[in-house]
Amino acid sequence: MAEESSKHLEVALVAAERVVWEGQATIVIARTTDGDVGILPGHAPLLGLLQGGTVQVRTVDGEFLVAAAPDGFISVANDRVSILAENAELGHDIDLEDARRELEQALATGTAGEADADEVRAAEARVRAAETAS
Repeated sequence: MAEESSKHLEVALVAAERVVWEGQATIVIARTTDGDVGILPGHAPLLGLLQGGTVQVRTVDGEFLVAAAPDGFISVANDRVSILAENAELGHDIDLEDARRELEQALATGTAGEADADEVRAAEARVRAAETAS
């Protein structure tokens, strides 16, 4: 169990080339290969594989952040949450119309191959993050 004084999580959302966001949060929600997981202070250690979606963060200030993080890992230990994704971006940084166009293009050019499916998942995640952030 976490120490009584720990009422928040230390969260880092990291893409391959940059730190997308880091700060304190009261809850983190992510979709993994084992299903959706909600992380609160005191959560048991966890290592999970993200599965084509969004990550939601409620900051200690009450702000609600949504990030597109289509593939990557989530690690939880001692009230520290690390989300590591090749590509990740906050929903409010995504242009919704551009994201919708990219999704349409990915769907139109897809041939059901694994790379095409990954491209569609990433485009869908960007649209969901942008829609939720608006």
